[in-house]
Amino acid sequence: MSTPPPGPPLAGGTAGPDALRPLLAVVLDALHEGAVARGGPFPAGGPDAVAARVREAAEPVLPDRGTGAEDALRGLVRTLAHGAADPADPLCVAHLHTSPLALAVAADLAASALNPSMDSWDQAPAASELEALVCRALSAEVYPHQAGPDALVTTGGTESNLLGLLLARERRGAVQVICGAAAHHSVHRAAWLLGLPEPVTVPTPSGVLDPAALDKALADLPGPLLVAATAGTTDTGRIDPLPEIADLCGRHGAELHIDAAYGGPLLFSAEHRGKLAGLERAQSVTLDLHKLGWQPIAAGLLAVPDRALIAPLGITADYLNADDDTEAGLPDLLGRSLRTTRRPDILKVAVTLRALGRTGLGALVDRTCAAAQQLADLVEEHPRLDLYERPVLSTVLFRPTGATDEQTADIRRTLLADGRAVLGRARADGRLWLKATLLNPHATPGDLAALIQEVLIELVKGSTPR
Repeated sequence: MSTPPPGPPLAGGTAGPDALRPLLAVVLDALHEGAVARGGPFPAGGPDAVAARVREAAEPVLPDRGTGAEDALRGLVRTLAHGAADPADPLCVAHLHTSPLALAVAADLAASALNPSMDSWDQAPAASELEALVCRALSAEVYPHQAGPDALVTTGGTESNLLGLLLARERRGAVQVICGAAAHHSVHRAAWLLGLPEPVTVPTPSGVLDPAALDKALADLPGPLLVAATAGTTDTGRIDPLPEIADLCGRHGAELHIDAAYGGPLLFSAEHRGKLAGLERAQSVTLDLHKLGWQPIAAGLLAVPDRALIAPLGITADYLNADDDTEAGLPDLLGRSLRTTRRPDILKVAVTLRALGRTGLGALVDRTCAAAQQLADLVEEHPRLDLYERPVLSTVLFRPTGATDEQTADIRRTLLADGRAVLGRARADGRLWLKATLLNPHATPGDLAALIQEVLIELVKGSTPR
């Protein structure tokens, strides 16, 4: 009886790298071809054109007979690259969406090939120890004067904020959350998911939590109370007055959670770290390294000043963390996440930290923030553009002088439809602004001037959406 032919090769084991090498060449070529076909920061033609190309490449999704690995990889990867928003292009600046470092992507490939599952030690022996080391090191950046800080790996700011509110609820009961109008939407969603009262929103006339208004809210509301402050708002990048907020929390017996998903990596910068003064006084802090940390998605963390604070997450499942295994010294991973199966996202972070160090990462942060200041200069110097304010982090809001909100929105959509530039939008002071969220540390003054020029071209044309 003949032996049936083997199926597709696996990525693991000693034979895995040899199986991957030719496929990686196909993927890299397809990424290049797709980027060349796109020809800019965004695919031209709008949703219908993108959808047509995807359908042509992907249908039938499940053929009776497969096309083979190389054909499937080449066609679909090329199509995805052609139809991608490319944050590596300096004119792709709409969102908190970064192009990851090549070394972090390479590390992520290793994580995918090894495929540890971070829910029990016997599925991820080395990865679990690496996660513990990196989490302790990063939490020590947030809480440098605490003896036993720790952090949990999350999928990003939304999960981190959920965990922060969950842990506060477990400590204090049904906390009343208080936040500013510019707080991330996930704070409200987390309160809803956890069965907490609807958060009280404190007005933010200057774009940040007003200490006087917060003081009154804390005095008027029944406890237990939790203030959710922000270090880097999504629309403007502003940072709430953290020391004053921490003082008020102490005075009123409230807990403090700080969403530093955007601004947290300022900790790596000697120049900008001072903007986060007061961060270390929070009971929990959200960090997100797939923004100003240049990691592939996902790379979130929740930092706490004492690892005992995460104890409420503990749970036992005999098939994953039986009591006798734990007593025998096998690490218990199940209490380190709301998820069960999860990737070793810490590997790419660990590689980046070790490769670049604090000074290397700080230099990337500094260059990015400097580029935002340069873009603000260009806007201020141009007679036909208005600047909302000087950037705090790397977000710049601007709009054509005298333009209506409709005209401003039309300019953005036309640039998007043409694939020439990807700008975001934000409402501030009752008006619509174009938003440039700069996360590319390699952006040059020429790139920034080109972004301004694209807006001015449409302004002159009297842009209409396509």
